[in-house]
Amino acid sequence: MSAVWRASRGAVRRRGLQTFVIGLVVLCSTVTVLLALAVLDATSAPFDRAFAEQRGAHAVVSFDPAKVSDERLARTAGRPGVAAAGPFGQAVLHVPDSWLGRPGGPLTVVGRADPAGPVDRIRLLTGRWATAPGELVVEWPIQGTPDSAMLGTELRTPGAPTLTVVGFAAGMSRSAGGWVTPEQVTALHPTSAQMLYRFSDAGTGTQARLRAALDTATAGLPAGALTGSQSYLTLKQAFSAQADAYLPFMTLFGVLGLLISVLIVGNVVSGAVVSGYRHIGVLKALGFTPHQVVAVYLTMVSVPAVAGCVLGTALGNVLAPPILQLAFGGIETGTASIGVSPWLSAGCLLAMPALVVLAALIPALRAHRLPAAQAISAGSAPRTGRGLRVQRWLGGTRLPRPVSLGLGQPFARPGRTLLTMAAIVLGVTTVTLTTGLTSTMVAYADAATGDGADRVNVDMREPEAGGAASKLGDRAIEARLRAVPGTDRITVRALTKVQLAGSTTTTRFLDFYWGDTRPLADRIVAGHWPDGRREIAAGPAFLKENGLTVGDRTTLYLDGRRLPVTVVGRVIDGDARSFEAGRRTMAELAPDTPVFGYSVRLAPGTDTRAYLKAVEAVDPALRPSLITASAGAVVAVVTFSTVFTVLLTVVAALGVFNTVLLNTRERRRDLGMLKSIGMTPRQTVAMTVTSVAGLGAAGGVLGIPLGIVAHRLVVDNVGVIAFPESMKSVWHVPQMTGLALAGVTIAVLGALVPARSAARLTIAEVLHNE
Repeated sequence: MSAVWRASRGAVRRRGLQTFVIGLVVLCSTVTVLLALAVLDATSAPFDRAFAEQRGAHAVVSFDPAKVSDERLARTAGRPGVAAAGPFGQAVLHVPDSWLGRPGGPLTVVGRADPAGPVDRIRLLTGRWATAPGELVVEWPIQGTPDSAMLGTELRTPGAPTLTVVGFAAGMSRSAGGWVTPEQVTALHPTSAQMLYRFSDAGTGTQARLRAALDTATAGLPAGALTGSQSYLTLKQAFSAQADAYLPFMTLFGVLGLLISVLIVGNVVSGAVVSGYRHIGVLKALGFTPHQVVAVYLTMVSVPAVAGCVLGTALGNVLAPPILQLAFGGIETGTASIGVSPWLSAGCLLAMPALVVLAALIPALRAHRLPAAQAISAGSAPRTGRGLRVQRWLGGTRLPRPVSLGLGQPFARPGRTLLTMAAIVLGVTTVTLTTGLTSTMVAYADAATGDGADRVNVDMREPEAGGAASKLGDRAIEARLRAVPGTDRITVRALTKVQLAGSTTTTRFLDFYWGDTRPLADRIVAGHWPDGRREIAAGPAFLKENGLTVGDRTTLYLDGRRLPVTVVGRVIDGDARSFEAGRRTMAELAPDTPVFGYSVRLAPGTDTRAYLKAVEAVDPALRPSLITASAGAVVAVVTFSTVFTVLLTVVAALGVFNTVLLNTRERRRDLGMLKSIGMTPRQTVAMTVTSVAGLGAAGGVLGIPLGIVAHRLVVDNVGVIAFPESMKSVWHVPQMTGLALAGVTIAVLGALVPARSAARLTIAEVLHNE
């Protein structure tokens, strides 16, 4: 074994370029694969783990207490395959103003004696559980621990006693917005009874099985007793909705990286075997068995593969947290912990070197079969006659002799040629995909910035956060803002929380807009802006999560009122928890909703600093700020794509470099003969570069359509953005012309250095061993 290691170590030192290529390509591939797996794992595993740890409810169900008694509901827990908690009294409070940094709206409060139980075990984050009347525990759905300074905050709602916050808690079932004691919820006049169900056969995650299990649990109850249910599958989908947008392109880059790894490694090992015939023969003559010779070559590639994998895993663990933070920013994660699982790192550390070894095994077996005498006598010269017919035909054309000789060289090694061209094709595919993604995301960012005019957000300060209470009404503030010099147009925004039909506890944010809504209407990609009565619009994530599309109808519930509405528009993007409507819908559903803020379009030439000071002088409660476009997702996609495109392009060029270098070493004798009959260094460079330029042109022709298809697959499967066709059709003649040259550029860059090295060889240096 020590002899194999010494021979392998010597091969690694002699083949420094091949070692570097293998290490770099494995590093790039490991990073892309680890990032893709991290996002894929984070979309489901943290939710599933936290849901299982807290024994989350597969269904949160509301019943009408006037139609079914608590005793009958409690008996449903004894049905086969059913675990249940409850019944709990459930009341809906209307919070009129912003409270704890949240907009006003319905707050579902449940009476629960303790956070434990057979289903939906609530985790206390700060403070304590409510044990006396007047105490309230508030749900904290986002990551992080709430500030203990918020303990003691009072909640005052119309027609209900004052509640004091004594704790913050989180659960994975979203069964309530707050919890009080059972005695307290009785004083709040509950309108429904809540049951939490967990089914033994619902873990497969299909709506059909979940519905069947719920039907079994509620069989025999009076008709109309069940008033609403909330599926955990809806919560799981909302949990991963934003992260799913990153999966398509990250998965594609991971696959491209793996394919290039296999191709480059196979090409490098195949070239090492062919160019090392004499070395193989010497090893066997010295007593190395065929298995030991194979072990030498596998060890030769394993050393840089392991090094590249270790560095790639470390780099992936550094890059993954900010990407995951961006992917799950603003998502209600509950108690789920988002991060890179150690098992993913361990899997990459084991799988990537194993993949490299498998890619190297087939060409290494060639060394296993080669007899010692044949290997020593063969040297490094290619077999006679390979590609000779093509070379003779090219020699009869009017092409310059160096060009015809160069075009004929790939046919001497067809296997190596195919591997090299495949690497070029994947490189061009990557460049094309990134070009398309960048163009699409830039167009998306441009659409978000609107007409490019400066805009100012004017928010209302919260008195509980240290701000002064407004002395003016909403209409007076709007009138004074319009009178400020520099104001061009104003968009007014009000925000409340509502419930949708079929949901028992989960609230949604409803934004009302009026005034200048043209920038908002420009964001509609299907249908129209909801400026009529009982009309709403929403982004693709919201529509998907709630099973809606343009033209569908649903019902909104707020403070005892219900309003049937129609989805009339799909917005290009949007949060899965929020949707939009106009002032006419607000007048019917929530006429008393206070203004949340104003968006002001400034007239051209307005001094923004002076304008901000003028707005502050209007009312102490106003908090103006210059709007800056949030390009986090755009920057993340473009940066990630660009970085790995550069890396994979460099790797593809290094693959060409390796091929040309091997060809040059194999043809040293031919180069010497050509130089002896008058070939100049420039002709040598032209011949060497031409030998791969044709492969680059063919790779460009094949790679461009593959990249266009990959681009379409990505943009069509980004769940949180509904790209219009104008943002998908980004291919134009100048772009296509540049992409057509991408394959040639990769090939020429890879061939230039060994070509110049071949041109500098002297006749005596080449033929001194002959």
